[in-house]
Amino acid sequence: MRHKVLILLLILFVINLSAQDKEFGLGIMVGEPTGLNGKYWISSSNAFVGGLAYSFVKKNSAVSLHLDYLYHNDNLIKSDYRFSVFYGFGGRLRFIEKGENSLGARGVIGVVWLAHQLPIDVFAEFVPVFNLFPATALNLDIGIGIRYYFKNK
Repeated sequence: MRHKVLILLLILFVINLSAQDKEFGLGIMVGEPTGLNGKYWISSSNAFVGGLAYSFVKKNSAVSLHLDYLYHNDNLIKSDYRFSVFYGFGGRLRFIEKGENSLGARGVIGVVWLAHQLPIDVFAEFVPVFNLFPATALNLDIGIGIRYYFKNK
C-alpha cells in the first residue's frame, strides 16, 4: 500500500512539473446540477473539467460527479473579448438518494468568456448525457458558472 501511495505522489509531482505554466480554476456552476466546478488546462486549447454537484430535480435528486475532456476553439466568435467555444466528452456518476445509482457518457458543448485582466472565466454549457447503467436513458445537464484561476507559478 505504501508503494502505491509513493507512486501516485511521484506521478502527481511529475504532472505538476510539466504543467508549471498552466492554470487551475475552481468555481461554482448553477443549473442542472448545481455545485462546484474545477478546470485544469493541459495546453492552450485542451483542458480537463470536473464537477461535484447536486441535482435538485425532485424526481432525480442526486449527488453527481463528472469529468470531461474539452477542446477549445478561440476562432469561432470574433470579438474584442476572448470567447472560446468548447466541446468534448466525459463521464458522469450519479448517486441517487433512492439507491439507484447511474453511470453515463457525456457530450459537452458550450462557450466560455476568458477575462484578459482578471483570473476568472464565465461559462455556459449544454450537456446531453446518455445513461448506460442501470438502464439506458437520455438526460440533459445545462449550466452556467464562474471560476477563479490559481496560477501554478
